[in-house]
This record gives sequence, C-alpha cells and structure tokens, in this order.
Amino acid sequence: MAHFVATHPTAVFVLSFLLLWAATAIGVALRKRKPLDEALRQDFNLILAATLTLLGLLIGFSFSMASSRYDQRKIYEEAEANAIGTEYLRADLLPADAALKVRTLLKQYTELRVRYYTADEADVARIDADTARLQAELWAAVLPPPSPPAPPHSVTTVLTVGGMNDVLNAQGYTQAAWWNRIPASASLLMVVIAFACNVMIGYSLRIATPGGKMLLILPLVVSIAFALINDIDTPRHGLIRVAPQNLTSLLATLATR
Repeated sequence: MAHFVATHPTAVFVLSFLLLWAATAIGVALRKRKPLDEALRQDFNLILAATLTLLGLLIGFSFSMASSRYDQRKIYEEAEANAIGTEYLRADLLPADAALKVRTLLKQYTELRVRYYTADEADVARIDADTARLQAELWAAVLPPPSPPAPPHSVTTVLTVGGMNDVLNAQGYTQAAWWNRIPASASLLMVVIAFACNVMIGYSLRIATPGGKMLLILPLVVSIAFALINDIDTPRHGLIRVAPQNLTSLLATLATR
C-alpha cells in the first residue's frame, strides 16, 4: 500500500488533501475547546508564519531535487542513444560477419531500451533480464578472437570494445538515475510540517465549522505541490515522464540501414 501511494501522484494528492483537511478540522476542534487568547495571537501568528515559511522552503527544495533528477534521466537517455549510435558506426571496423552480428544486436538492444522507458512495472523485470542477456552477447561479439588475425590491442579492438563499454555503462547510469529519488524521510518531514501548519491555521482562523471554504485553500495548494513533486520524481507513473525521443529517433535511423 505504501509503495502504491509513493509511486502514484493521484493517490498522493487525494491522501494529502484528506490528511491536511483533517488537520485543519482538528485545529478548529481545538479552538472550540480552548479558544486562542487574543493576547497571544500576535506571537502565535509569528510562529505560524515561521512554520509556513519552513514548509515553503522544504517544498521548494524538494521540487528542485525532483527536477534535477528528471533532467538527469533525460540527459542519460540522450547519452544512451549517442553511445549506441557511435558503436553502430564503429562496427564497420569489424570483420563483415562480426559487424553484421553487432549491428543486429544493437538494433534489438535499442528496441529493448525504448521499451524500458515506456513499460509498466510488471514488465520491467523481464526487460531487465533481456537487457542483461543482450549485453552479454554484445560484449562477446566485440571481443577479439583467442588466436587473432588482429592483435588484441589494435586500434580496431580498442575502438569497438571501448564503444561497447560506453553502451553498457550508459544503461547502468540510466538505471541508477531511475532509482535515485527523493528520500522518504524528506517527504515524511514535509507531511509532518504541513500537518502542523494546517492544525495551527484551523486553530487561529475565526471560522465556525471545519467545512469552511477558507480552510480548504492551504490543504488544496499543498496537496497539489506534493502531487507535482511526486509526479516529477516518479519515472513510470503520472503525467510527467521521460520520453525516449533520442532512442526512438535512433531506432528509426537504424531501421533504414
């Protein structure tokens, strides 16, 4: 359940809104039992303003962290496409049979990488297994034969093996970027502070009922912010995703060769 909520921005929005609205209702209930002393209102408002400022800073920092991770995923998608395209060209340095095999495997590998970006979580494990298998075949295809017609450290070997190493490394960097998300402790801290802010607002505002429209404003705004941060930070769910544009373009180019 916790994993589902953490990876679905819509669920984050709904649960955040309900939780924060409940916090304002708690604040209203506390005010009814023990109204805020007008002599203390100025000090209370100062504390509330400081807490809201802290919440705003945390939301801003979290949004910045999520945006940087999103940009990183886009950069690595481009790097993958460049590495695969470069190795496809370097295959011309290999003997004809080896070059044909490498090109065929690279086309299959590119198709698999495009599927990785668009797949649901249920298909990721199978795609990862196919990727590992293809990587092993690609690496074996560029290794020099045991008794060479070409020296093991020839320019051809260095270029093709080095290029294939870049292809494999690019996938690893992409995988790391998709795993790299905002720490759960930071998200929990934001929720706790947002809850406290809404309790204090419900306690301080002169509103008769918990259903007052004014009490819906902060829960709604903060819930939208939480959902947006989660959407950007969640690669496979929500509206904001990294589209494999460079890999798709590369695949179309390879299909014509």
